[in-house]
Amino acid sequence: MEGTISSKEDTNTSIDLTQITIRPIEDSDADDLMVWSSDEEVTKFCTWEPYTSKQNAIDFINKVPTTFTWYKAICLQNRAIGSISLCLCPPEDRFRAKTGEIGYILGRRFWNKGIVTEVLKKVSKAVFGEYPHLERLEALTDLENVGSQRVLEKAGFVKEGVLRNYMFIKGRSRNVVVFSLLPSDLETQVASLSL
Repeated sequence: MEGTISSKEDTNTSIDLTQITIRPIEDSDADDLMVWSSDEEVTKFCTWEPYTSKQNAIDFINKVPTTFTWYKAICLQNRAIGSISLCLCPPEDRFRAKTGEIGYILGRRFWNKGIVTEVLKKVSKAVFGEYPHLERLEALTDLENVGSQRVLEKAGFVKEGVLRNYMFIKGRSRNVVVFSLLPSDLETQVASLSL
């Protein structure tokens, strides 16, 4: 994977968050995607197994349009270091038609630098603007994934509770923590900043 950003490089360097961008994922991101999607530590709480070949990454990128409402690469210097996705509940699901689920993944080298927190804040605001019918964004994270829970809380999401044995992942029933963000939560955050 010549020219890719390695997950084994120094994790102590700080990142200028103004250099982080999001954009649609492209076929040319396959090598960068392999860095995080083949890392067992990164994929530990994912529903899928670590990728073992570049073809896995290419197949995934090709399925993005039919799997997600939108899926964006989180980039540093235009190199994909992670991703963020949105799935809207179908309109025919009358109980959840006004809900969107957000998900994210980030290469290990970039953990604990505030990247996903900042991306989540910006994306959440943009999602409510782009989809004005939405009344709720939610994120589900494994109970043992404390880092992801901290990210969501820092991004303004509210912890609602634990769904016991909610998912069966990698041969095991898993407890999942539910977080949500409402448009009114964003308004409250903005109001508290202006005080």
